[in-house]
Amino acid sequence: MRLPNSYRSLACLTGAGLLLSMAPLSAPAQALGVAQAQPADELEQQTSWLKDFIHFVKVARFDIAADVGSQLLESGIDPEAFVDLVDGSREQARFEEAIAAAMRVPVIEPVAARLDVMYRSGKLASVRNADEITRNIGLLSGGLRARQLGRERLIAAGEYALPQLMDAFLQNRDPNLRAQVQRVLVDLGRQSIMPLVSALPDLDPARQEAIVDVLGLIPYRTSVPFIVDLFQNTDVQAVRQACTRSLGRLDADPNRGVASLYRDLANAYYNEPGELTSFAGEDFQLLWSFDPGLGLVMSPVRTPVFHEAMSMRMGERSLLLDPTDREMLALWVAANYSRELDSPADYENPAYPSDRRGAAYFGVAAGPDIDQLILRRALDDRDTPLARLAIDALAQTAGPNSLWGEPQDGRFPLLEALTYPNRRVQYESAIALGRATPQETFRGAERVVPLLASAVRDATALHAVVLTGSDRESYQVFRSELESMGFTVLPPAESGLDAIEAAIAEIPAVDLIVTSVGFDQTLLEIETARNDDKLSATPVLALMSAEDLAPLSRQYQRDQTVAVRRSSISNSEFANSADALLLAASGGVITQDEAEDYAGRAVLVLRDLAVSGNRVLDVSEGSAILIDVLGVAEGLAMIDVAEVLSYVDSPAAQSAIFEKSLDAESFDQIELLAIVADSGKRYGNKLDARQTRRLIELAQAGDESLATQAVATMGALEIENSELVPLILGGDPRQTAGTR
Repeated sequence: MRLPNSYRSLACLTGAGLLLSMAPLSAPAQALGVAQAQPADELEQQTSWLKDFIHFVKVARFDIAADVGSQLLESGIDPEAFVDLVDGSREQARFEEAIAAAMRVPVIEPVAARLDVMYRSGKLASVRNADEITRNIGLLSGGLRARQLGRERLIAAGEYALPQLMDAFLQNRDPNLRAQVQRVLVDLGRQSIMPLVSALPDLDPARQEAIVDVLGLIPYRTSVPFIVDLFQNTDVQAVRQACTRSLGRLDADPNRGVASLYRDLANAYYNEPGELTSFAGEDFQLLWSFDPGLGLVMSPVRTPVFHEAMSMRMGERSLLLDPTDREMLALWVAANYSRELDSPADYENPAYPSDRRGAAYFGVAAGPDIDQLILRRALDDRDTPLARLAIDALAQTAGPNSLWGEPQDGRFPLLEALTYPNRRVQYESAIALGRATPQETFRGAERVVPLLASAVRDATALHAVVLTGSDRESYQVFRSELESMGFTVLPPAESGLDAIEAAIAEIPAVDLIVTSVGFDQTLLEIETARNDDKLSATPVLALMSAEDLAPLSRQYQRDQTVAVRRSSISNSEFANSADALLLAASGGVITQDEAEDYAGRAVLVLRDLAVSGNRVLDVSEGSAILIDVLGVAEGLAMIDVAEVLSYVDSPAAQSAIFEKSLDAESFDQIELLAIVADSGKRYGNKLDARQTRRLIELAQAGDESLATQAVATMGALEIENSELVPLILGGDPRQTAGTR
């Protein structure tokens, strides 16, 4: 059975993802999937603009052509009407030539790109129209020319034609039409598979046999899990024989475990390969279900979350068959996290209703062993946002043994995260490990305290690399723009990343790479970065010429760590592109509020480690950084850092606290002196003679509270009796004070 034409037409148009600026259709016209008729004078004006656009591109008056093209776009013409305008005026060939030429000229390229998208979208909407699909299926019963035309149009419609194609194939009235439809289904290849297998469980045995035979003729293994599932669960001999035939053609074993087959397919969808994306470059993909009363039902879903939806759907089938599969459970949770990360703002996902619990709920519920598997996947995929979510779940659920005691297939993911090339991941893994207060050492333990100290000091630091080859002028332009955004830019690297290897090694992380060195060199530099432990997850903003823009965009269209933009973009577009890239790849730049949060959490962990006297994570390993931080810290942060340093057995640490007390005022000064006293109680007096004299001066201050704390500090430091005599006699301490 088929869906009503009105529903199908609307679904087709929605799935096409037409987001151009266009005049809205009336409700009846939308329901029927047809464009409204245009007034003759409006059509005449649009035809004139089209011809003028083509003419002025041809004579290289690109500025005028851009204005005319903009007028055509702003006229509100519907994409399907635009196709009729181009094809009906016999300007198709000249239009495509003009678009190709205009795309190479910066001043007109944006307008030409929009016109090209509108034309192609109109073509798609036309062939995906439900009534048009019905007509084209009818052509398959005609003569040779009619059949060829119908086949071409149905293949262009792709998955959108499947509900009617499957109905036509399963009817028994016209064997010739059935044979022609089968040929179309096979020629559609992968786009036929998911709709057909979605129907399999609910069809009667005769129709199951027919569908399985068609699937066996489509030379892609995506259908294998479903055919094996049917083979192992049907008692109908004819269906089992059809499954055996098809699996033989697909070189698949009918007795293999079905759960593992679904898991493999879930993993394939998670990796988002092009062969599992029906409509590359479009805003929507299709999810399929089957209703015995309605037939095949398509649900358009936004492309950024389509693969996650399919991965989770295949994963749920696998887990239903084998609930003990830890790898599959970890994959499902990872896909759910990815769905949440990639979901457009305020999007109501038909595959994951808003009344379902959030991804974090399942991440925490899965437990630390599963979270370690998710983290391992994130580190291997260089998926920074996923790595952070996995670490957060681990921090909530994992004990010491789960964090570093139990390897996952010989690996320790959380320990690997300490060297992952993103500071958020490093900081959060160090905080998680520090909170666990380990009592036995582990690989990478020596990195934890320095990272915690660095989180207190360096969280907002940003570093960028700019690659412009020998073009120093462009380097200076990009450097100036990046510095205005808060980046510290490394020196020029005329011969590539290898030339500044030493400079990269001296900084905590590289937050952004900007390159404008042409197609081949950009490919080489990205590959170099991905093979470098310190740059493997660094976002890359590639600025390309109009000629190289499209091929490089295709190369990295599914890589969220690479953004490809025109080299002629404005300063504001450059800044926006960099911000968007950093947000997608690593969560954006670390803001001041976020830095303060990292610092506060890190200091608390350091304090707990210091108070407990943890010998595995020794706070003294970060004392040099903390002393620097104390020099500029204020308020509660200053007190917290000073308290941590009071547990460090070194003259430098005690002296730094005392020097800070001399610059402080009121309560802060008294508090810091008390912390100096605590240091003295633990490790004795480590102040030099000058500092001792200053302490005695404070003991004679007019402020009773300050003087009292100063003498208490002197007592804790066990100042020699000769130092106390001036206080007793009321003399000048600067004349009588000796040395310790």
